[in-house]
Amino acid sequence: MSLTQQPVVTDGAYLTLHYRLATPDGTEIVTTFNDNPATLQLGSGQLAPFLEQRLLGLLEGAHEIFQLLPDEAFGPRNPALVQRVSRATLAENSQFGEQYAIGDVVEFNAPGGGRFAGVLRELADDDTVFDFNHPLAGQSLRFEVRIIGIL
Repeated sequence: MSLTQQPVVTDGAYLTLHYRLATPDGTEIVTTFNDNPATLQLGSGQLAPFLEQRLLGLLEGAHEIFQLLPDEAFGPRNPALVQRVSRATLAENSQFGEQYAIGDVVEFNAPGGGRFAGVLRELADDDTVFDFNHPLAGQSLRFEVRIIGIL
């Protein structure tokens, strides 16, 4: 009689899973539980690395809930990432005639050709204030996962 080994999540594994990211009080940020499951490859950047780490070693069929402190998730809020940006810089990174409102997410060109985004917090005639922290920085999170299949 041979025993078959149950598949386990490893680096580079292809997974079919349901997952939910929520605040500690249960407010959903993203979920697949109400729709089709996600199919992804670990290490390909489809999930944040700190979420992928929680999946390693789980068996096919596992259903787990992880409570993540801010340092285990998107990190603490960094006050240095709240920056004044001139209206001229904002205009350089905008489509002609684009209008903004408090709370808008705006992408900026980074040195070296990259892009980064900030949330508009203040809007004045000469300058603006943007928060370049991740929107979930400083927050505890609840990560729920059900592993459906492992390839």
